[in-house]
Amino acid sequence: MSPEPKPPLESPVPEKKGRVREFIDENVPTLVAAIALALGVRWLIAEPRYIPSSSMEPTLQINDRLIVEKITYRFRLPERGEVVVFYPPTHPLVEDTSKVYIKRVVGLPGDRLRIATGQVFVNDLPLEEPYTAEGPRYQLPIVREKDCLGCFQPPVELSANGTAVFVVPPGHYWVMGDNRNNSQDSHAWGFLPQQNLVGRAVFRYWPLDRRFGLLPLPPYAAAQKP
Repeated sequence: MSPEPKPPLESPVPEKKGRVREFIDENVPTLVAAIALALGVRWLIAEPRYIPSSSMEPTLQINDRLIVEKITYRFRLPERGEVVVFYPPTHPLVEDTSKVYIKRVVGLPGDRLRIATGQVFVNDLPLEEPYTAEGPRYQLPIVREKDCLGCFQPPVELSANGTAVFVVPPGHYWVMGDNRNNSQDSHAWGFLPQQNLVGRAVFRYWPLDRRFGLLPLPPYAAAQKP
């Protein structure tokens, strides 16, 4: 008498598929929500940035990592001395307007500015700038309006040794790097439109061994508050 045939073994595949499906159903929505939240935070609240050049030395060094917050300027205007991140205006000296810059606000709308013997004067008063790397030595001829469609330029030749007084127009700012002789900033391409601002650099989180924490503001920033 021949032995009875054994029943076929049940395939484990359906069970594995069920576990995979259960894992997807439980975790993918959470993952999608986390990604959406992270993108929303980066778009609306804050984002990390790194320093690619020496234009803000000695305050910020190459490869420093920062947090840039985007909320403050929705409720108030930038203040003198704050370090801001922005897209540069269209100008022949700007190769790529899609790359963000980081500079310090020096002139506010309506300010009367002048540069003489390496000293910045704001509304006829010398601006004390302990954060600058060295006194400026640049000499830049102004790019005229006909050569720079859409630019908003001061009507003077910019020089570290002396310029005529010029006024920052409404809705614009005068921004400069702390490393004055190695910074492409307002002394090269003129006034910064307010709508180009991305946010305010507030916190350095890397490297840990170099001034970790909030970015300090210069003394005049506190003095200008009411």
